[in-house]
Amino acid sequence: MNKDLLERVLMLANHILSTHDTIRKTAKVYGLSKSTVHNDISKKLFKIDRILYLKIHQILNVNFAQKHIRGGEATRLKYAKNKT
Repeated sequence: MNKDLLERVLMLANHILSTHDTIRKTAKVYGLSKSTVHNDISKKLFKIDRILYLKIHQILNVNFAQKHIRGGEATRLKYAKNKT
């Protein structure tokens, strides 16, 4: 694995670890696709640092469990905005 890729994977992982951002938000912050971030975090990070991978995996599981709540809130706000 080349040095640039290794640095990118660790940078993304440290960002998620410090901010608890979703994959989508992390991708937006760094100007990458969601697929790239997901692939880096789920596959490449596992090969690089398994302890960090487990920490990130826990954060992403919480984000996944809250996904339906965030979507519902966004929809509620959208329609509340249209009423005014």
